[in-house]
Amino acid sequence: MAIDIKQIAEQVEEKSEFVRLLMAELEKVIVGQSYMLERLLVGLLSNGHILIEGVPGLAKTLTVTTMAQAIRASFQRLQFTPDLLPADLIGTQIYKPQDGTFYVRKGPIFANIILADEINRAPAKVQSALLEAMQEHQVTISDETFAMPEPFMVLATQNPIEQEGTYPLPEAQVDRFMLKLKISYPSKEEERLILDRMAQTKKTFDVQEVIGPEDIMAARKVVDEIYIDDKIKDYIVDVVDATRRPGEYGLEMSNLIAYGASPRATIYLTVAAKAYAFTQRRGYVTPQDVKSIGMDVLRHRVIVSYEAEAEEKTSEDIIQYIFDNIQVP
Repeated sequence: MAIDIKQIAEQVEEKSEFVRLLMAELEKVIVGQSYMLERLLVGLLSNGHILIEGVPGLAKTLTVTTMAQAIRASFQRLQFTPDLLPADLIGTQIYKPQDGTFYVRKGPIFANIILADEINRAPAKVQSALLEAMQEHQVTISDETFAMPEPFMVLATQNPIEQEGTYPLPEAQVDRFMLKLKISYPSKEEERLILDRMAQTKKTFDVQEVIGPEDIMAARKVVDEIYIDDKIKDYIVDVVDATRRPGEYGLEMSNLIAYGASPRATIYLTVAAKAYAFTQRRGYVTPQDVKSIGMDVLRHRVIVSYEAEAEEKTSEDIIQYIFDNIQVP
């Protein structure tokens, strides 16, 4: 097994060179936000979609747009609004009066990278139009099914639910996102750098394309090969299962959890941990990789009870408690 891990490590070393190049291009524009940049790479490598939540003005949209510029792939920015229709996303049938037939006009969702900007400003029927594309990488228009281009990735931004004029995302929609990121304000030092870089009427940045779809697909094959020990697999299952049956792990918090994480969380946590190890240029997964990425995979999949809300306990508090108390291999 040691020989295999060495071979995997060599492949990771070879294929992960673009990680440094891509980060360098992003950092030409984005100040700080290393957490968000790393997680965007994890999503890109693990074939997962990402939901980015934060108050306006934290460079969520700018970060995604900049990443799309650095990737040689098709990109579409969709501005979600209350009057948006599902057909505006996926497309519709158009009638041709010349011969009395219909033809399909594909919508803007048919691109490699989709920026669903302010996704929670559109009503549920529009958000639900993304479900089939995100889960099955296909879209059905009338009686025809069309495959999405590969790679296909949805990066959605949203303002916190408390903000005026927003719609809560349906649970089925939220669960399709591999990661949910919560972005906070920059530090005082970072904000000073932002001022120097952005406080001008015309902002131009020379962002170069450093990778293409073929590079991403090749890197994903290496991610699939990254070694994860059986003990770490058991640890992942224990963490997810503890969100459903905390009492079996000696955690007195059953009254705080209404619904635990689904098996999709187990799958995503495993794949995301492998992708995180790849970004760290390692050919194997450590328990710390699971802990590092675990909050982003689980925070939107654990539904707290009314009792937890009364005690001002969030899903993040519960997940952190589980990580602190589940035995690490």
